[in-house]
Amino acid sequence: MNESGIITWQEFQNVDLRAGTVTLADEFPEARNPAYKITVDFGPEIGLRRTSAQITANYTKEELIGRQVIGVVNFPPKQIGPMMSEFLIVGFYRDDGSVILAVPDKSIPNGAELA
Repeated sequence: MNESGIITWQEFQNVDLRAGTVTLADEFPEARNPAYKITVDFGPEIGLRRTSAQITANYTKEELIGRQVIGVVNFPPKQIGPMMSEFLIVGFYRDDGSVILAVPDKSIPNGAELA
């Protein structure tokens, strides 16, 4: 990224954003801030990936199961406390600092790429 914050089309294309379905959401009591451990099915090419997400203010574990989400799947794994995060789930900050997930508005195949 250059000084103006503008990225090139090529830089944007390097971010691999995919749709997937949440298959598991568990409490993450070891996290510094309230969070869930989340497993998402990104389809046969990518498979299951795990991450943690600080989304407890707006979602219950039960609400997350079966929900399609969007994730960045080409970051290197990152250690977050006792777990290894394998992707970044994306969302938007509210004024209160809580996060609302970025989600497809209609059902699409797991692993679908952002167009």
